[in-house]
Amino acid sequence: MTFRRQSKGRNGHMRHFCFLSGPRRVAWPGMPQEPIEVVYRVRAAKADIDARVEALLLEQTVELPRSALRTAFVRENLVGRVVAIEQVGEAEHLVTLAQPRVAAADDPAQLLNVLFGNCSLQPEIGLEDVRLPAALAGVLGGPRFGIAGLRRLLGIHGRAITASVLKPIGLSVKETASLCATLALSGLDIVKDDHGLADHSFSPFVERVAACLAATRAAEQRTGRRTLYVPNLIGPPATVVRQARQAKELGAGAVMVSPMLVGLPLLNQLAGEIGMPVIAHPAFGGSPRISPVALLGRLFPLFGADAVIYPNFGGRFSYSRGSCAEIAGALRSPGAGIAPAFPVPAGGMTIEGMPAVLDFYGPDVVLLIGGSLLDSPDEAALLSRSSQFVAAVHSHRFTR
Repeated sequence: MTFRRQSKGRNGHMRHFCFLSGPRRVAWPGMPQEPIEVVYRVRAAKADIDARVEALLLEQTVELPRSALRTAFVRENLVGRVVAIEQVGEAEHLVTLAQPRVAAADDPAQLLNVLFGNCSLQPEIGLEDVRLPAALAGVLGGPRFGIAGLRRLLGIHGRAITASVLKPIGLSVKETASLCATLALSGLDIVKDDHGLADHSFSPFVERVAACLAATRAAEQRTGRRTLYVPNLIGPPATVVRQARQAKELGAGAVMVSPMLVGLPLLNQLAGEIGMPVIAHPAFGGSPRISPVALLGRLFPLFGADAVIYPNFGGRFSYSRGSCAEIAGALRSPGAGIAPAFPVPAGGMTIEGMPAVLDFYGPDVVLLIGGSLLDSPDEAALLSRSSQFVAAVHSHRFTR
């Protein structure tokens, strides 16, 4: 039994909700599982929205109209429910659907299929948000280390984490290791590969990882401070898994992947098998019609990312302050029994802007600066500039 209510939504537009009798999260008949809640942005005229939502609901699981569902089990257990429809524009709506967990088969790839499979091919549909039942989130596992685990690994508590990047691509192994050494000597907590660093002929993966790890160890002997070197994994699944094992055997303490390039299910596999933190890079993340909060703030950590890099506001990317705050909030307050993950804002940040950025994010953040440091005339200037970044973060006193 359902009933519908209308009320004023954002921008004064009418919204209507379809409520399920009983609690909002209910089990399907015969299936004692909480549903998956998915929020879509749907472009459709008000007169057409009910029919469009019905089509969307069915498309993501059974892919047939109700009249073609002749099996009782299918009708009762594999057809979702409409939770809410909110009109947010002249011909734009936020639509919340509850889909049966059984349709996802507790499989990472099939979950993505249920969330945004066929409907990703329909230009009027965008994925806005995802809320998984705790049991399904537990199957995915979420961050295995998260904020607390990364802090333990680094031995850093109560302040923001500093990080930089090894680039441009095209440097030899020796040149990359030298750059890594300089950054480590400055006291940076994390130095990571650029996401464009692959198993290049000019910088083979195993040689590069071994050289950079040696550079950070040598720097630690001189300074007494540990710098975590994070190699980038990229390639077909078998290559990524092999690189992860090689990195661990060589002594790496964490790795980085770009989930939209190598696959979210592969991220999930790595997180469950590798036994060290995984940092997620957002490359190719702007290609689907998925909101940054849903993709970077929800899906990346659910699939196992311990820290998520994303474009900070005010840089060379177009993310707003509000979007950045939402992404950071989603990462640090995931719900559903998932460990909080580190937000890693990046792109166009400067040392001079650090106080404002730190006050905006608070201490539970990894601050990733690349170009502002690397655009130094020589090694001495790079060391000085990087040391200023470290000092600015260490000495900051939060205003809130």
